[in-house]
Amino acid sequence: MSTRTWKIAAIATLSSIAFADASHEDRISRAADNPSVQAPASNFTGTVRLASQFRGDAPSRVAGALVTFEPGARTNWHTHPLGQTLVVTQGSGFVQSWGGPRKKITVGDVVWIPPNTKHWHGASESDSLSHVAITEVLEGKTVEWMEPVSDSRYQGR
Repeated sequence: MSTRTWKIAAIATLSSIAFADASHEDRISRAADNPSVQAPASNFTGTVRLASQFRGDAPSRVAGALVTFEPGARTNWHTHPLGQTLVVTQGSGFVQSWGGPRKKITVGDVVWIPPNTKHWHGASESDSLSHVAITEVLEGKTVEWMEPVSDSRYQGR
C-alpha cells in the first residue's frame, strides 16, 4: 500500500470517530483552517511538525494529530494516561519504552503503547517519519511530558 493510501486511510478512519457531536452531523476540519505548526522544542529534539490536530467533542475522548519528524528528531520521554496508538504513514523510525529495547517502525506499522508507559518515538538517523498519533483525554490531559531522550539512548546504546 502506498504512503498516500495509508495517510488517506488513517485520516478517513480518524475523521469518522473524532468528529461525532450531539447533532449527529458530519463535521469536516479543513486543512487550510488547521495548518501545520512547529512542535514545541520543550517536548521534542530536532524538527517536528504537527498537522491535522483534532479533538473529539464529549462524550468522545479521542485526540490526535499527524506528526512528522525530520531525520534524528524525536519526542521527549512521556506517558499517556489512557495509552497511545501510532499509525506510521511515511518513513521509518523508532519507539522505545523505558527499560526496553529500541524498536524499528516503518510504513504501515501500528504501535500500541499501554497507559502510563514511559516511552519515546521519532525518526531514524537517516530517514524522516510521519505517523498519526491517537490518544484519549482523561481529566483534561492526554500526555505527561518528561526529560529529553539522550543521544546515546536514541542511538540504541
